[in-house]
Amino acid sequence: MSRTEFAGLITPEALAEKLGAENLVIIDIRTAADGAKTAFEAGHIPGAVHSDYAADGWRAKIGNAPGMLPPLDHLAALAGRLGIKPHDDVVIVPAGTAATDFAAAARVYWTLKFIGHGQQAILDGGFKAWTADPKRPVETGASKPKSAAPYPVVAQQALRSTADSTLVAARSKQASLLDARGPSYFEGHEKSAEAARAGHIPGAIPRDYAGAFEGGKLKAPGELAKLYAAVPQGPVISYCNTGHSAAANWFVLSEVLGRDEVALYDGSMTDWTQDPDRPVATGKAA
Repeated sequence: MSRTEFAGLITPEALAEKLGAENLVIIDIRTAADGAKTAFEAGHIPGAVHSDYAADGWRAKIGNAPGMLPPLDHLAALAGRLGIKPHDDVVIVPAGTAATDFAAAARVYWTLKFIGHGQQAILDGGFKAWTADPKRPVETGASKPKSAAPYPVVAQQALRSTADSTLVAARSKQASLLDARGPSYFEGHEKSAEAARAGHIPGAIPRDYAGAFEGGKLKAPGELAKLYAAVPQGPVISYCNTGHSAAANWFVLSEVLGRDEVALYDGSMTDWTQDPDRPVATGKAA
């Protein structure tokens, strides 16, 4: 399957047809809220391996910012431990129960794309959608990854925005800043525990990522296009508190709507506010 065909979302029906393929790697990332490893062992898609979004270190705490991109050697080892090789088709399976669950899958997807893997998809509707049809197979038992060599990372730096590049973009207006958080965070009424200040990056456009979901899965592309119509064409930097919910907005713009030059600021507000010289605004969007 070509790279252009295997990207974004994959339906349960399409995945069912691929089960057993030599180059298929299914990663079940159900988090603690959905039972994590215990839920996986009680039932999962045949051949899937489990990866703990938190314990496996898909994100790293650097300084006081808990959502940073981990060191590349860690990601190379993690991908290899899960059995991912450069030409494999990877399917990421969230629980399919909430927007935040999908955001974890989007962050894993973005991370794999960042290290140079080009063939991954998120199961549309997650494990919940898979089990909606009782005819689809489910197996039980422990995760049994077929370990591979550390992944040969080729970092795709254009997918990531740092604090410095985000600051340049904010001052020069060379990119639109898209804030994935709800109004209380954006306006400065509350903040993440690790953030030094409440508010948003000046000039940012609020687009609460939860609005893109209905029943635990993404809305149809036509609806998403309307929801994100306020985001100008051209470069976009997606951020939130820790680079988690922002990954969902990044996924919608880049992988569903096909926008070019969409980057994720993984550090987001918890990283941004560590430097008192970086500006923070409060109140509604300008």
